[in-house]
Amino acid sequence: MIKVSILGTGNVATHLFKAFSSSEEIEIIQVVGRNTKALLAFGHNTNTTSNFTDLKVSDIYIIALSDNSIKTVSEQLTKNNALIVHTSGSTPMAELSKHKRHGVFYPLQTFSKTTEVDFKKVPICLEAKKKEDMALLKKLANLVSNYSYEIDTEQRKSLHLSAVFVNNFTNHLYQMGSDLCKEHNVPFKILSPLIQETARKIETLSPFDAQTGPARRGDSKTITNHLEQLKNPEFKAIYKLLSKSIQTTYGKKL
Repeated sequence: MIKVSILGTGNVATHLFKAFSSSEEIEIIQVVGRNTKALLAFGHNTNTTSNFTDLKVSDIYIIALSDNSIKTVSEQLTKNNALIVHTSGSTPMAELSKHKRHGVFYPLQTFSKTTEVDFKKVPICLEAKKKEDMALLKKLANLVSNYSYEIDTEQRKSLHLSAVFVNNFTNHLYQMGSDLCKEHNVPFKILSPLIQETARKIETLSPFDAQTGPARRGDSKTITNHLEQLKNPEFKAIYKLLSKSIQTTYGKKL
């Protein structure tokens, strides 16, 4: 049985709590968070506290907080014999170097409290100072996910940056597409099969081979027409920038 305490009450903490709760080999000892209202969602199933220095004994303390809070909260922890980890993609493991045993337990996924996630499919990136701690993190990860990877700080930073491109920026493009649909009274859901097929294709093709569209074809007429349609200057600038990037990638000159 692995005893775990979760420090945080946000999206990542919520999904970790659900995933850990589903395993008979993990015991959630405590959930810690300053937001007493948010703690109510966990209180029916485990001990909770808003005092970060009032911690019960656990094998692993998981700091599932914003990047800006990790070091501050870490410095309040006095359980020197326990393993202290954070869940951040961009924060170095060294932020926890005050502790003899420290590491990273980074689930690479986008989380929303109201959206269910199949945690078995979530890749978990692991890093630890000591071999025995890596073994413990692997055991924990393998209880809730089918995919765990040893990823060092530099690799994780690169993954996090890549994730911003493929997730956050892509979602913003969805928002732009949605705005354009609303502008012309077209249901955005018509684009849903296209979005799903684009995501499905890269399971069997590289992004390079999967690319389609006017910039990929070198279709200057269509690009000109699209630019004339766009009234929002920011949308037009982004369209130009992305089209130019695609053209550069594939050696197209329009």
